[in-house]
Amino acid sequence: MNDVKGFCAPRFAAVGAAFAELLGKDEVGASAAVFLDGEPVVDLWGGFADAERSVAWERDTLVCVNSTTKNMTALCALLLADRGELDLSAPVAAYWPGFAAAGKEGVLVRHVLSHTAGLPDLSGPTTVEELYDWDAVTAGLAAQPPAWTPGTAAGYHALTFGFLVGEVVRRVTGRSPGAFFAEAVAGPLGADFHLGLAAEHDHRVSPLVPPPSRTGEYTAEAPLRPDGTRREHSGPVIGVGDVNSAAWRRAQLPAVNGFGNARSVALVHAVLANGGSAGGVRLLSPGGCEPAWREEFRGVDRVLGTPMSWTTGFGRFGETFGWGGWGGSLVVSDPASRLTAAYVMNRMIDRDVQEDNRGMEIVMAAMQSL
Repeated sequence: MNDVKGFCAPRFAAVGAAFAELLGKDEVGASAAVFLDGEPVVDLWGGFADAERSVAWERDTLVCVNSTTKNMTALCALLLADRGELDLSAPVAAYWPGFAAAGKEGVLVRHVLSHTAGLPDLSGPTTVEELYDWDAVTAGLAAQPPAWTPGTAAGYHALTFGFLVGEVVRRVTGRSPGAFFAEAVAGPLGADFHLGLAAEHDHRVSPLVPPPSRTGEYTAEAPLRPDGTRREHSGPVIGVGDVNSAAWRRAQLPAVNGFGNARSVALVHAVLANGGSAGGVRLLSPGGCEPAWREEFRGVDRVLGTPMSWTTGFGRFGETFGWGGWGGSLVVSDPASRLTAAYVMNRMIDRDVQEDNRGMEIVMAAMQSL
């Protein structure tokens, strides 16, 4: 029942082999996709959509990809900038006047996109349920002082990224981030990706499976630093049970509650790798894509505790860009070769106790195939 389904162009046979090997080990269910020049060359899936291994992972199975969602939310901002509706170098307060409070008048749109705004933590909410009140969370962020002088340092904005960028998108468009993404990105592309999920799609969702030896109480924590310490943070503690709940699916959490599969993740990201178009649909100009890989910050990230290069919305790794999510999902694009590779799965790995190279194995196999 772990048979690989889908297609793989002969040139990318190494991706098919890598995916089959992953699925044949202890993976539960997963999907992998590669786009080249904006067109699919690999679209694979297999395994099971449930921990009991009783329900097959289908072509249209959806999973919460956690922070891989940030790639989609960042694209919304770049799309508005390319249209001339959003100035990446303008103060956030130009679109969200109340945000200027508590010394944030100098926070620029590009600062919130590059994790340099000085707002890595939520000081107000203490429960996951409180995250579902968009107006309350964004009002709290508007009143919150920055933890450092904006633009001078970076610290991964794990949850706040979505509220900050999402509220700017909402102020510019008058629509929620999820509604704008659906209308301006997913709809035109035909991408089966959702920021928040309507009830009509619940039957397609594969719940995340906690790592081996963990339970549904497994929670997202700040990563271990190289010295073995962990940064303390304020705000709610999110567990696998929260991510698998109906309330999570209905919410607007555009940093972390995107639902899709490798095909839809790669299709959307391929737009930025392919000069603004994918599948014959143009969303941005070639120039409008460049902020995705143009470095905004380089140095030790105060939250992650490791050297990072941040662009306007994405992590930069050599000449590639993208980002992954808690548990193992990943998307990476190489604008030089116009290639995008994505991996989306349901079985999580705890990187504190085990390396997780699954997504990178798919990415590297794709790049080596070139």
